[in-house]
Amino acid sequence: MIPRLHKAAGLLAILTIATFWLSTAATELLLGKDAVTTVKVLIPWGFLILVPAMITAGATGMKLAKGRTGGILGAKRKRMPFIAANGLLVLIPAALFLAAKARAGEFDGTFQAVQTVELVVGALNILMMARNIRDGRTMTAGRRLKAA
Repeated sequence: MIPRLHKAAGLLAILTIATFWLSTAATELLLGKDAVTTVKVLIPWGFLILVPAMITAGATGMKLAKGRTGGILGAKRKRMPFIAANGLLVLIPAALFLAAKARAGEFDGTFQAVQTVELVVGALNILMMARNIRDGRTMTAGRRLKAA
């Protein structure tokens, strides 16, 4: 049960972040200010999905690790504080700031700078989370082969 919950929560988290990232990039590049405003205002509501998914993935991951810290598991554990810090210290505050600026129609240099930081840090989090998924799949490859 816990391995399935961990997998589902991790997948939901990375898909949510990827949706935020792709929606932001697509609206900025292809659509107008109204679409950008809509995306920026909706993203914080997505935290209602993202935050519980991240907490669940982290908690179940810790339970599955059972205190082990070496090898592939150690690499996953080392990435998690960076993923969490990026989210809590950069991505969530940036999303809230950008939502307020977009709602006010202020698409100025500050908006663009913060959005650039958000996109770069978001891409970094997606990359680190993808590596965690890859490492998790590597760790469970033998079990998947036996089940097949």
